[in-house]
Amino acid sequence: MKKLLVFLVLVSVHNFVWADDKNPYDEAANAKEQIQAALKSAKAANKAALIVFGANWCGDCKMLNMEMHRGELAKLVNDRLVVVKVDVGRFDRNKDVTAEYGNVVKKGIPSVAMLHTDGTVAYQTDGGELADARKMGRDGVTKFFGAMLEKTK
Repeated sequence: MKKLLVFLVLVSVHNFVWADDKNPYDEAANAKEQIQAALKSAKAANKAALIVFGANWCGDCKMLNMEMHRGELAKLVNDRLVVVKVDVGRFDRNKDVTAEYGNVVKKGIPSVAMLHTDGTVAYQTDGGELADARKMGRDGVTKFFGAMLEKTK
């Protein structure tokens, strides 16, 4: 009986983690509250806040999310950024939030806005720079983030 219970717990945990990877954008989240919490964490850690705008249906968004947890890009992100993911649905969610940061999704998702700890924009995508993340591949996405962070030092 104990083995069955342990098995069921492990399966549940695995499914929870897998579901998070499958759907990295919380469709029910309050984006403004999440951004404020990220800014607070960023200030405490002496990092910048990074808002990643995307959606769970978006293959490029999922790829970017996955790559942000691997290799050199994961190190860049962990060392320099506090990340918050904002769901844009089918470009019908959190429109007020995307507008606040220059309508960064107008040329595609994923898109990003990097913020100073006071909430001012340090960098934002405005030309769909990450909208083809899958074609960019791991090296291209890592190079993009490295250049973005270098520009905003």
